[in-house]
Amino acid sequence: MFLHTPLFIQNIGLPGLILIAVVVLLMFGRGKVSSLMGEVGKGITAFKKGVKEGKDDIDNAIEDASETAKDITPEEDKTEKS
Repeated sequence: MFLHTPLFIQNIGLPGLILIAVVVLLMFGRGKVSSLMGEVGKGITAFKKGVKEGKDDIDNAIEDASETAKDITPEEDKTEKS
């Protein structure tokens, strides 16, 4: 199944993007748009921090598990290899 992009999106170009930006600024005002962008930036920062903390937690859990792993080799096999 093919999803077709509407024609007005295919030919938008730089002038169209500038026009959209001007209209958004006129509708919401500079302060509202800048505060919205600030909130988006904070959200991205929080997401990256969460991903990093999650990765660190997983790495620490793996490290702790490897330190507490027990050797369950039977004593007979240990003496044969020595």
